[in-house]
Amino acid sequence: MSEYKILVVDDEAKMRRLLEILLKQMGYDIYQAENGHKALVVLSELNVDLIITDLKMPQLDGLGLIRKLHEQNSDTPIIVITAYGTVETAVEAMKYGACDYIVRPFELETVEAAVKRTLRLTTVQRQNQYLRQEVEKGWGNFIGMSPAIQQVYTLIKQVAPTKTGVFIQGETGTGKELVAREIHRASPRAESLFVALNCAAIPADIMESELFGYSKGAFTGANKERIGKFELANNGTLFLDEITEMDINLQAKLLRVLQERTLERLGSNRTISVDIRVIAASNKAPRLAVEEQKLREDLFYRLNIFSIELPPLRDRQGDIIALARHFINKHATDIGCSVPEPLLTETAIEYLSSYPWPGNIREMENIMERAVVLSMGKTINVEHLPNEICLATKQQLSSTDMAQSQPPNSLVLQEQVENLEKKLIKQALIKTADNKAKAAQLLQISERSLWYKLKKYF
Repeated sequence: MSEYKILVVDDEAKMRRLLEILLKQMGYDIYQAENGHKALVVLSELNVDLIITDLKMPQLDGLGLIRKLHEQNSDTPIIVITAYGTVETAVEAMKYGACDYIVRPFELETVEAAVKRTLRLTTVQRQNQYLRQEVEKGWGNFIGMSPAIQQVYTLIKQVAPTKTGVFIQGETGTGKELVAREIHRASPRAESLFVALNCAAIPADIMESELFGYSKGAFTGANKERIGKFELANNGTLFLDEITEMDINLQAKLLRVLQERTLERLGSNRTISVDIRVIAASNKAPRLAVEEQKLREDLFYRLNIFSIELPPLRDRQGDIIALARHFINKHATDIGCSVPEPLLTETAIEYLSSYPWPGNIREMENIMERAVVLSMGKTINVEHLPNEICLATKQQLSSTDMAQSQPPNSLVLQEQVENLEKKLIKQALIKTADNKAKAAQLLQISERSLWYKLKKYF
């Protein structure tokens, strides 16, 4: 069965039959209606990708049908067929949303060219509608040059050009979807859709229909057929976030689709072929999820061909202030505030750098947005930060002071020298907002030596 469905509307049975033969030879599924009223009945039950309609018909003619669809805000592309003497009517039809017209008598090649051209428009419209919804999520570019995140960049560059499935593991808020989007953007599938589905956010009883779609009448309330995320992502990338939250029985169906590269909508026996790359993610260790029977072992092995583990923000010490500056600039622009210089006081930098960031980058963005609102164009200081950061940082600084006041557990000179080096490097990176050249100057060592020590210690 074709992925495209075309509705032919004409009161002449011979013309409908001619177009049916031609379009079926091109590989499309064809439905018919003999006038505008019957076409509306078909359209109330079926989503089609293209309508080809004659203009002159009894009861409800082609122009009347187009006006009705226009009133319903339908975005289904329409091609009109008109006689030579009624081209002006075809032009009027295009004012109401028709995409093209064909003049009788026509060559079969003319119909074929018009159909292919218009169906390309259908695909673009479908993608644009999805992208308009997705753009509101506002994922930015990567920020940071710490050794931990540079390793992630390397893995993305290695896997992106391939067809290999990827499993991303990381704590909540570490940017798993951002990594998945970057893999898609750098892949040969970049021109097709990236479709994201959060398995933890969708109730188990509707997850199957979200993935695979459904036909009319498949269940109560299924008044029209619906395309699932797998079909929508065809030739592109499907991102399944929090895969361990998916119902274990549905995971078996997912595995079958991944292996066979075909699916059936709920309530249908029509087989649909799909060519997609699946990227899965979880905030849980996948092998532990397998042991806890949250993730099927066979599905894990199918998804975990190439794994990427994202570091928590607390392990990206050199990136913390760079990220904070990025989010301050972003949200100051959003609310129309001026951006002061410096953006952060030294005390605020110390507090932000000492905080463990349990919510990772997502928590960082929320806190910086709050700070921008409170500061209203002024340099951000400690009073603009939430209490949990202040309390946690004071406790940590107090613990550090106590530890420093006590004799070291080890008297090994080399070990104590390395601990001091790590501390001084962290302080230099904080003061220079992760500028390696300036940090090296502060430490009075070469930039090459600094990079060597970063790889050694961090």
